[in-house]
This record gives sequence, C-alpha cells and structure tokens, in this order.
Amino acid sequence: MTFDPRQIECVTTDFLVLGSGIGGLFTALKASDYGLVTVLTKQKIEDTNTYFAQGGIAVALDEQDSPKLHREDTLQAGAGLCDEQVVDILVNEGPARVGELLRMGARFDRDKGNILFTREAAHSRSRVIHASDATGSEIQNTLIRQCGQSREVKVVENCFVLDLLTNPEGRCIGALTLDRAGRMAAYLSRVTVLATGGAGQLFLYTTNPPIATGDGMAAAYRAGAQLMDLEFIQFHPTALAIQGAPRHLISEAVRGEGGVLVDQDGKRFMDKYDPAGELAPRDIVARAIWTELGRGNQVYLDVSHLGTERVRNRFPNITRRCLDYGVDPTTTPIPVAPAAHYTMSGVRTGSHGQTNIPGLYACGEVACNGVHGANRLASNSLLDGLVFGDRIVRYCLAEWITSPFWARRHLVEAVLEGAREDWETEDSLVSWGPDGERPIFYSWEPFAIDQQLEGIETEEMRQLLQSTMWEEVGLVRGLQGLLHSRELFQAAVGSLAGRVTSPAEAEVFNMAQLDRLIAGAALIRTESRGAHYRSDFPRADNQNWERHLVWARRKKLKNPAG
Repeated sequence: MTFDPRQIECVTTDFLVLGSGIGGLFTALKASDYGLVTVLTKQKIEDTNTYFAQGGIAVALDEQDSPKLHREDTLQAGAGLCDEQVVDILVNEGPARVGELLRMGARFDRDKGNILFTREAAHSRSRVIHASDATGSEIQNTLIRQCGQSREVKVVENCFVLDLLTNPEGRCIGALTLDRAGRMAAYLSRVTVLATGGAGQLFLYTTNPPIATGDGMAAAYRAGAQLMDLEFIQFHPTALAIQGAPRHLISEAVRGEGGVLVDQDGKRFMDKYDPAGELAPRDIVARAIWTELGRGNQVYLDVSHLGTERVRNRFPNITRRCLDYGVDPTTTPIPVAPAAHYTMSGVRTGSHGQTNIPGLYACGEVACNGVHGANRLASNSLLDGLVFGDRIVRYCLAEWITSPFWARRHLVEAVLEGAREDWETEDSLVSWGPDGERPIFYSWEPFAIDQQLEGIETEEMRQLLQSTMWEEVGLVRGLQGLLHSRELFQAAVGSLAGRVTSPAEAEVFNMAQLDRLIAGAALIRTESRGAHYRSDFPRADNQNWERHLVWARRKKLKNPAG
C-alpha cells in the first residue's frame, strides 16, 4: 500500500501498546504511572485470546507448592528448549504480579475465603487459580475497568496495524494503522510494545477467536525483528467437535477435575500412550487423540461420572455451550478433537521484553522469550503476559526518559528510508543454542504448484491457506506436505504483495507470510520435539536440535548508481 505521509493523521504518545489482552492492558496500566499511553486494538477492547481463556493462571501460591516445583514442571513440559533464566523469572515474580491482579479486584474461585487451586496436565501440584471456566473474561474485565479509571490510558478500537515504523537509525518510532473506513493514521511513540496475541487462525480448526491472525508477528518481521521457534504451535487436545460448530475450547481443567477420554465404546485409551493418562503433556494427549481418530475411532471427553451439580457449577460456560449444540455433558460424553491453540513462537525477546529493534518491545503470545520452550505448560500463558509486561515498563524507563517525541517530519523520514531499501528474497536464519548462534543456509527452491493463485479472492485465499496449514503443517507433519505447503505459501505471498487495500486483505497477507516461515521452520527441524512432530523423524535429536531457529528478514540498500 502506498501513501503520502504528509496527508495522514499523526498522533504522538509516550507509550504505544498494540493489543488489548492481558499483556497489553497490564503493560498499559504499569506505564500509565510515567506518561501517556495509547492502546490500539484490532476490534473491540475485549476481542482478545485472553477473554476466551478458560482454565486459569498457573502460579505457586499454595503452601503445598513452590516456585521451584513450578519451575521443574515448566522445564519438563518445554522438552529441552526452555530458557532456564527466563523460567526462573516467571515462577518467582509470578506470585507478586497475580497479587496485583487480586488488588485490582479480580475475583477467583474461593472456599471459605481461601483461593481454590486445580490441577492441569503436566503439573505436579494443583496450582491453577480460576474463575469457574471464565478466568480470561474475569481478568479482561478487571483490566478494562482499571484502564477506564486512568486518565493516562487511551484505548482506540477498530484500529488495524499495517506496519511498524522505523527511522533511518533503525529505531521503532511507532506504527502505521488503518481503520474500517479506510483512513490511515500514524501513531508515533517513544516506546512501542507489541502485545497483539497469537495466530491460531492460520489453521482451519482453532480455539482462537477470529482476530488471531498473527498480525503483530508479521509486521515485526517486515520491520526487521527476529522471529523464533516458529515450528512450535500447540494444539489443544480437546475442542468441541460437532459438525458445523466452531471448535470451542473444552478446558484442560475438565480433565484436571476428573474428566476422562473414551472411545465410542466408552473405553479409556490414554494409558496406552502415557502413564499420566489424561494428565500427560498436551502434545502427547493431542497426538493420542489424533491417532485414535485416524484409526476410525470416535473420541469423547466424559464428565458424567462427576455429578450434575459439580459439572454445572465448575464449568457453567462449557456446559451452556455444549447444550447449545445438543450435548448435555452431565449425561452425555462430549465429542472432542484437537485444534490449533497457542503459538510458543513469536518475536524474539530478552528477559525484559526487548527485541533486536531499539524502541520495540513485546510480551504475551506474540513474544518468544524462551519461557515455554517446545511445549507450553498449561496455564502459564496468562502469567507470562503479567510478568513480562511489568518487566518491560521497569526496563524501558531510562530509554523513555531519553527518547524524544517523534513528529511528522520523522514519519516522512521513516517512509523515505523505507522507499530507499530493498528487501532480499532470502531470509537470514540462524540456530541458537548454549554455544551461541550458527548461521544456516536455507534456499527457497521452486516447487511445481498445481494451482493458479493470481486473482483468487481474499476469502478464498484465506480458506486455502488455513486448510493447507491444517493438512500439511498441522499436528503431524511430513516431508512432502511441508515441501508443497512451503512453496504454495511462497507463491501466495507473491500473489498478495501489492494488493493490500483493506484490513481483511492485510490479514491474509500476514497469514501467508507467517505460513511460509512456519512451514520452512518445520521442514528444517528434522526431529520431533514437544509440539513439533515429524512422521519421518519421530524421535528427538538432542545432539543436533536442542536449539532454537531464529529468522529475520535481510535488507540491503539499493545501489544509488542504479
């Protein structure tokens, strides 16, 4: 999309926060103590992955628990790819951040005044606090109320972020946006925080709401930010699987409270796959269900033995949703299947949310700081947004004090600088491990695509991308599917480039860019680890692959001599 920066609205702010989930709003509230904060959100303020989170927050608050035990469980689930230093930060700072949430008025389930804890998969203790099965909406509404009471926080809804803006020195100075009416605006900030959430909508079946198309990751990549662990996409084992119904999440907590997985004959099967049964790590449970479905079996989550009152009181929203589709979970097993749920991947950050682009920070699901490794421990995600949102603000204060206010002339300079640069077609790719970074040569070799992509309408292209990701880059991956999908996505990027004139078209372009990189990463990692499973390489290769893959876009200045 081309535009004249002298003709668009220009807004300045101290802190620019992109996204209104737990990471974005908690960061905004923290930053409001120091300056003016502007929060941009793609649709309504409550349209976030946070709002739909059911299970709860994993935090070591119970006297039978400890941060050390929480740490051990997180590392075990992460399958060798967690950054231990960052995990230490999460589990040790988490209780204080949850305490702040409680003081803001968040109401979690209690018994005689004491907070109740439940257990979820791969946890050695009951440490997940919850608000029935609507924990996310309770947190979201609490943060919305707090932001509404702050004069220093301004929320702008229905504002789509097209791209991040960087100046000639390579510093992020804000974001370029587009609203539903087609009006463009530039928000210039001293500090920019990405908190745009995940990318479950890349897949045909997902528990994520429609807004989760990975826009923040794609915009950061185009600006030169590093992306890490793109091959690690977590598939939730239990989503409602009824013909014609969305894949609504059936919380991990349902199994934590005693729900069991059965086939069409009412027989349990998880013991065949893992000694922990239904409470095995999510990747194991999801692949077990996938295997059973592939054998022609049907899979159900049965909670009828828990009793009508307990099911309806503990899981009122899940009960209501199932009833909407003709299933009474108190008497009838719930048909379930896996669905794309959470991106362990994202914009590579340090332990304070800092990226490789000065002035740009990231937290929550859009960020990848190494805390989740190859497979996120259940209910660690909400805690992640709290802890690292707080750390961003504390870390960037010195930078905020010394940064100037950007003005329209800086926007013009940023646009002109972008026009002078030419992106290469190859990506910069390294593997990163205990011994540092190693460059990896990676070539996008041509592959015969049997479809003509030129002229495909936006919605048709979206459906093609989603179905290809689900079938070829989904829960189980193989060489031929990855080769085909990678080149299809490469062709889609080329077809879509230059024809972005609306938020819907921008979403699909972002999806194609991320699809291309995810398929490439899954092709390179010739092993199975955590949420990444290759049918042709079914075992982990610790000697060669206990490492991260880090992508960035290379750019070079055009030759002024032509």
